[in-house]
Amino acid sequence: MQKSVQDNFYRNVMMFLLFSLIFLLAPSAFAITVGGAASKMTASIKGLAKLIGVGSYVAGLGFSIGAVMKFKQHKDNPTQIPVGTPIALVFIAAALIFLPTVMGSLGDTMFGTGGAKTAGTGGSWGFTTE
Repeated sequence: MQKSVQDNFYRNVMMFLLFSLIFLLAPSAFAITVGGAASKMTASIKGLAKLIGVGSYVAGLGFSIGAVMKFKQHKDNPTQIPVGTPIALVFIAAALIFLPTVMGSLGDTMFGTGGAKTAGTGGSWGFTTE
């Protein structure tokens, strides 16, 4: 009985602190404008694009290592591993390694090199390679 009263007290204190923290921080959370929200979204999209580019490089290197290993397996036992498998892995690796460069060039071609300016808080919409 004593343990449940103590647990109940701690739970109530934690809930009070949580709700008071929410009410203290809520006015600053609602003070953002539409332009500010758009700028934050474009900043997060740029971070996502960089993450995809890095993942593409890493995956390309992984596929190239896999292609070398498959070439070795084909050399050891040509009847079990067809030569098309390592060749396909080489092409996939090349495509993944050059994907960030191609996407940057494609974005510049479609949307211009500077990106289109919005009427918001100075954010730019479009794909840029900065």
